[in-house]
Formats: sequence, C-alpha cells, structure tokens
Amino acid sequence: MTDISTDELKSRLSKGESLHIIDVRETWEYEEINIGAKNIPLGDLPMNLDSLEKFKDQELIVHCKGGGRSAQAQKFLKSKGFTQVRNLQGGIEAYLA
Repeated sequence: MTDISTDELKSRLSKGESLHIIDVRETWEYEEINIGAKNIPLGDLPMNLDSLEKFKDQELIVHCKGGGRSAQAQKFLKSKGFTQVRNLQGGIEAYLA
C-alpha cells in the first residue's frame, strides 16, 4: 500500500471518515499540536503491538514531524505482519503547511 498525501488525509478527515492514525512523535511534541491521532512514540511501538493487533489487516496511517520516524514505524509494523500501513508524506509539518 502506498503512502498517503496530506491532501488525501485532509479530504478523508473532512468527510468524517473513521481513520486509524498513529502519531509516533514524542509525547511533548504531540502535546504541542496534534491532529487527533493516537500517540505512540516510535520507541514505544514494540511494547504497544498488542493494542494495535486488531488493525493488522486494516489501513493504519502513521505520521511524525517530517516523515522520517513514521517511515521507520511503517517498516517496523510491516515486518510484524501489518498489511496496510501508510506513511503521511511530509508528516505533520506538511499537513499544517
């Protein structure tokens, strides 16, 4: 599955779609500004796999500040059998631009 653009994400959120979004930034970054995603810092992802298990075969969108950490999260989740992980291109910086 391909990455997701900021335009596609904004459009789907504005339509009220129920999306599964994980923000892999640190908690302090999330507290400064967020788009309503579930905050699981990248380093905590391995310990939170059980809570994400139900999304293994569903679309799961990951994002961070600029796209680097979420690309790592995407790779990690795919290695654990998650089939539809999409990285937000450009991260929250691009989303808010």
